[in-house]
Amino acid sequence: MIADGSPQQSRCVHRTPDLTVVILTYNEAHHIGRAIASVRDVAREVLVVDSFSTDDTVALAREAGARVFQRPFTSHAAQVQWALAHGGIATAWTLRLDADELIEPDLANAIIRTLPRLAPEVTGIMLNRKHLFMGRWIRHGGRYPLWLLRIWRTGAGRVESRWMDEHVVVDGGRTIRMAGGFVDANRGDLTFFTAKHNGYATREAIEVLAARHALFDAAPVALAGQAKRKRMLKNKVFQRLPLWAGPIGYFLYRYIAQGGFLDGRPGLIYHVLQGFWYRFLVAAKVAEWDAELAACASRDERLARLATLSGLPIAPAA
Repeated sequence: MIADGSPQQSRCVHRTPDLTVVILTYNEAHHIGRAIASVRDVAREVLVVDSFSTDDTVALAREAGARVFQRPFTSHAAQVQWALAHGGIATAWTLRLDADELIEPDLANAIIRTLPRLAPEVTGIMLNRKHLFMGRWIRHGGRYPLWLLRIWRTGAGRVESRWMDEHVVVDGGRTIRMAGGFVDANRGDLTFFTAKHNGYATREAIEVLAARHALFDAAPVALAGQAKRKRMLKNKVFQRLPLWAGPIGYFLYRYIAQGGFLDGRPGLIYHVLQGFWYRFLVAAKVAEWDAELAACASRDERLARLATLSGLPIAPAA
C-alpha cells in the first residue's frame, strides 16, 4: 500500500464547505482531471484511492491537488469503505464521486450555500444523477430522476458490503434532496461500455448466487426510497422470472412504458444494451454458474468454485 500525504498536495484552495471528496480510480487519466476540477470550489480535500493504474491517473490526480492512496481492488464497496476507515478524513462531510462523474456549477453553488447551514439531524444528502450517453442526456426509461445518497456527515455513513449495486447508508438522522447538475459522463466508446458492463454482470451474478446459496453472512441493510423499491423489485420479481422473460420484460417496460423511445437513436442503443443485453448477460451467468455451485458439497467449496468461475478474489468463509 502506497500513500502520498504530503501537506502541499492534500489541500484544495477553498476551505468552505467542510467537505472531502472520495474518488476511486483505475486507468482514469481521461477523467480524473475533469472530476477534480468540478469539485475544486466545494471540497476542502480530494482523496483518490487508486487500484494501481498503469496510465497517468496517479500523476494527474496529484497534480490536481488530490491526496492519493494505492490499494489493490476487490470491489467498489470495499475501496470506499477502506477510504472512510483509513483515509484520514477530517472534514465534517464526505462526498463520493466516481471518476467519470462531475458536479456542475449549479450543484456546486447549492453545496456551498446549503452545507454549512444544515441542521445537525441532517446526516445525508441525495443528488439527482443524469446520465450522458453518445452525447445525449438519457432522460427516460427510468434513468432520470435517479436520486443517490452521495453526501453524508463523516462517521454517519457506510457502504453496503456488496459486489455490485452498493449504496451508501446513514445510521440515524434524516436525509434531504439537493437539486443541481450531477452528471455521469463517461468518455469511453461502445467497446469500453460493453467491457465495463461485462465486469458488472459478473459482480451482479455473484450477488444473486451468494443470496441463492447463502454464501455470505452480511447483515441486511435498510434502504429507503428509490433504492429500496428497485432492490425489492429485482429480488422479489425479476430474479424469479424465467431466463428469457426478465430481460425482455424489463426492456419493454423501460423502452415503451417509461418512454425510453423518446431518447432517440442514442437512447435505443443505450436501453437495448443496458436494459436488455446487460440484464440477459447477468441472468445467463447466473444460470451457467448455478449448476456448477449446485454440484459442490459445501459452502467453502461453492465459494472457491465461484472465485474460479468469476476470476475474483472470493475467499471461503473464515
